[in-house]
Amino acid sequence: MNTEEFLRLIEKQRSCPQTLPKALQAMWYDKKGDWSKAHEILGNASDADSAWVHAYLHRKEGDLNNARFWYQRSGQPEFLGELSQEWEQITSVLLKKVNATHEC
Repeated sequence: MNTEEFLRLIEKQRSCPQTLPKALQAMWYDKKGDWSKAHEILGNASDADSAWVHAYLHRKEGDLNNARFWYQRSGQPEFLGELSQEWEQITSVLLKKVNATHEC
């Protein structure tokens, strides 16, 4: 699945497929406009991808100090562009990882 397909799925379906990794589920709900649900999903996640999404969410919230903490935990540089660009970048990388684990 690529980013365009992911966006179409978000438009069509009300709830996120539970088979997706937590980080992608959070991106799903963020795109749906449910920041709280996106943040809640990451509550117990400790992997680098979830930390990256967590950074993005706090940046979106305007809490840059908290966002910087999560960028550091993720190993990703602080994103300085538009939030929409960061959403696309993170989602694209995460989808590539999912696709790679499902290849034969």
